[in-house]
Amino acid sequence: MELAADTQSGEEPTARTDPPTGEGTVFLTVAEVATVMRVSKMTVYRLVHEGVLPAIRVGRSFRMPEHAIHDYLKASFSGTSPRM
Repeated sequence: MELAADTQSGEEPTARTDPPTGEGTVFLTVAEVATVMRVSKMTVYRLVHEGVLPAIRVGRSFRMPEHAIHDYLKASFSGTSPRM
């Protein structure tokens, strides 16, 4: 946190806070990610522990940024064309 002061007007310094990192980022629980991906929670835990899905720890649980889940699914998508 920084202090901002207007030295010309003689006002007292006021506290100025910087916006938190990741502002606007939606974080999902393991259960929510499992539902979105239609896999088990164990599969999500495995992907987190293997480093495939980025996650942060909140206490004893994990939270994953929603955009990372969508990026993973896009990268994993195998667009197969129908055979004729």
